[in-house]
Amino acid sequence: MKATDDRGAVKLRYVDDRQPGYTRRRVRNGFAYYKPNGERIRDADEIARINALAIPPAYTDVWICADPRGHLQATGRDARGRKQYRYHPLWRETRDANKYARMAAFARALPRIRAHVARDLALPGMPRDKIVATIVRLLDTTFARVGNAEYARENASYGLTTLRKRHVTIRSGQVRLRFTGKSGIEHDVTVDDPRVSRIVRRCAELHGHELFQYVDEHGERHTVGSSDVNDYLRDAGGAEFTAKDYRTWAGSVQALALLRRTPYRGVTHARKQIVETVRTVADMLRNTPAVCRRCYIHPAVLDAFESGTLDTLEVLRTPRGLRVDEAAFAALLALAARRAPGHDAIEFAALRKISGRSSRRSVRRANCTTCSTRP
Repeated sequence: MKATDDRGAVKLRYVDDRQPGYTRRRVRNGFAYYKPNGERIRDADEIARINALAIPPAYTDVWICADPRGHLQATGRDARGRKQYRYHPLWRETRDANKYARMAAFARALPRIRAHVARDLALPGMPRDKIVATIVRLLDTTFARVGNAEYARENASYGLTTLRKRHVTIRSGQVRLRFTGKSGIEHDVTVDDPRVSRIVRRCAELHGHELFQYVDEHGERHTVGSSDVNDYLRDAGGAEFTAKDYRTWAGSVQALALLRRTPYRGVTHARKQIVETVRTVADMLRNTPAVCRRCYIHPAVLDAFESGTLDTLEVLRTPRGLRVDEAAFAALLALAARRAPGHDAIEFAALRKISGRSSRRSVRRANCTTCSTRP
């Protein structure tokens, strides 16, 4: 896998820490770095590159990529034994830009995905599509991470696909999930959905420690992984969507809903309100504000509020399959596409259609929905 910057001058290489890399050893004034053959690195530029990664001194089992173009630059384990990663800045920028660019397509596909999920939840038995649809419904309502088998195994941190039966309590049509997520963040989420509750109860009755399992036509049990969820989303949505898109969508929608309720009183006041909004959304997504702002709130949301143009946003109807504040975000994406230099007219027309925008100047504000999944 490769990534390039806008000039095409930098190409990244996809690597992993199973490949030979540099190691470090503590010396009097810091660390010395060594090649896979044991030779000490003395090149000043290479040492400067490694130091710029800012690998915490307390990390153990440190692996450093020997290639400055590697998408993954370093890994190590923190004081609690959790594996941590340092990525190339261009990799993060490319990944985030692509993620935000997908939001317009995701806005169009979300009603279709939700309809697909509703049909699969009604399937008889415990087939794969029914169980994966249950996880997708939970992604849509809890904003939790999808989960990663490696994180569960190495860090004892969980997401939806890696939950164990001990993490769930089912009572009166409600599902309560309590688990330790990424970065050691404790999650306590209650979902009021009788159909999901019934399916999760049946999952909990199956043998094994894993919560989400399906039963094939031969009666064999199988666990569900993040790749199953992403495959399902691609099939249901008709594009390369992943579970992570739900968190970006949720963060952007919630930020917009909060800011649309906030009066605009100039740039200075707007920036203070943005800080508060990011903090609130970060709490909802269980991230730090810095990560939330960089990775989970579409820049168009914050830019529109800071510039005072959010009041031009028109939401004349809410399409079937979208909530009111989601329709507002779709409208904002359409507005941003129209204003962008060289915007795609077809893309703008598609967004305009689903958001119900017209040339009317009336503004209808969406009510901010309170997230029911905050700790």
